Amino acid sequence: MLTLKMLRDNPEFVIERLAVKNFDARAIVENIIRLDTSRRALQTESDALLSQQKQKAALIGSLMKAGKREEAEAAKQEVAALKARSNELLATAEQNNKELQDQLVLLPNLPCADVPAGKGAEDNVVVRMGGEEPCLPEGALPHWELAKKFDIIDFDLGVKLTGAGFPVYKGKGARLQRALINFFLDRNTAAGYKEVEPPVLVNAASGFGTGQLPDKEAQMYYVGLDDFYLVPTAEVPVTNIYRDEILSDGDFPQKLTAYTPCFRREAGSSGKDVRGLNRLHQFDKVEIVRVEKPQDSYAALDEMIAHVEGIVKDLGLRYRILRLCGGDMSFTSAITYDFELWSAAQGRWLEISSVSNFESYQANRLHLRYRDENGKMQLCHTLNGSSLALPRVVAALLEDNQKDGYIEIPAVLRPYTGFDRIG
Repeated sequence: MLTLKMLRDNPEFVIERLAVKNFDARAIVENIIRLDTSRRALQTESDALLSQQKQKAALIGSLMKAGKREEAEAAKQEVAALKARSNELLATAEQNNKELQDQLVLLPNLPCADVPAGKGAEDNVVVRMGGEEPCLPEGALPHWELAKKFDIIDFDLGVKLTGAGFPVYKGKGARLQRALINFFLDRNTAAGYKEVEPPVLVNAASGFGTGQLPDKEAQMYYVGLDDFYLVPTAEVPVTNIYRDEILSDGDFPQKLTAYTPCFRREAGSSGKDVRGLNRLHQFDKVEIVRVEKPQDSYAALDEMIAHVEGIVKDLGLRYRILRLCGGDMSFTSAITYDFELWSAAQGRWLEISSVSNFESYQANRLHLRYRDENGKMQLCHTLNGSSLALPRVVAALLEDNQKDGYIEIPAVLRPYTGFDRIG
């Protein structure tokens, strides 16, 4: 959430930067400034009334002692009138503040200066590429056909048990899932991230803190009886560990990693690009989260990108890193880098990770602050990244490592799988 101070001091700058996200903020910004001006006026009037009440209350005591009962009664009536006016002001101020907060959450985060303008994925910038083009055998199959051929992922059984987008992993397919999760966690903890195991159900306050609510409510699974949400990513519970916390200057960096199943409704998704593992309603993901001082957050972002890139390189897959344009960024992000793997069998790139800096946007919603070296309270910066999301990693691993009659397991995963091939 953007701060009121930023909106008061630099409204045109906010409007200009949000235009990079193709968001017309003028009407909302002007309404926020109007509500804030009204709020300040109400506060000034309320403070003046309180001062008058105190003066009148002191005067009543003096009048009573002097035996001036009629004047004292008149003063009491004036105090009652002042209190009534104060109550009116409080009610107006409460409604004003609610409208102000409702308007503030409608504004997305400002994109940083490095974010390119653009409307969609076609305007994203390729930062770099790596890995070799896989050499596939004649008649190479996409992963959903390989899964059926080797009986490692059953999409039809998932439909029977739940519905489309809930596959059942079987035999070596299930072991490959577990191997990847453990491999990712081990790499993250070796890089200094502390492993946590959070709940996969969160309350509305947690959804609001990281920006999923109210922006992405339609994409989350809701448990109405208990007013909980199934997590769309471990980012939500892990980042909310720091909600309402005040860190000390020496507490940085904060680095956490977690594995969770993730649940996304993916409303409106259809077509060939969502076939097989390309888009699921339930999937496994390992996440990394950092909390940093503002001056250190972009160095931390570079470190996170290099960390994820190192994992992808070790898997031996062809990849590219994109800097997302304003029109393709999330509501809460200040800058995002996407990692994609090349699927030679499908002839397309598959997104497998997003690494983002949210600057102080989430921290403001979370009330996550720290005391600097001078004891002054400052908002922290938060960052997160997929390290990694499993479905499309598995898709690329199966497709790009298929040989004549079997699938080869990358050497780095064999200590985790206990086998070197499927088939």
